[in-house]
Amino acid sequence: MAISISVVLLLLILAVIFMRSGGLKLSHALVCALLGFFMASTSMAPTIHSGLTATADLVSGLHP
Repeated sequence: MAISISVVLLLLILAVIFMRSGGLKLSHALVCALLGFFMASTSMAPTIHSGLTATADLVSGLHP
C-alpha cells in the first residue's frame, strides 16, 4: 500500500509537470496511463468513482 501510494504521487507529479510544459508526447501519455492504473488500485478509487458518478448525474439532470 505504501509503495503504491508513493508511485501514484510520483506519477501525479510527473503528469502535472508534463501537462504544464505544453507538449504531450508518447512518454507523457504513458505516464498518465500508468497514473490511472495505479490510482485505480488505491483506496481512493471508490471515492473518485462515486464523485465522478455524482457529477455525471448532476450534469445529466440539468435542462438547458
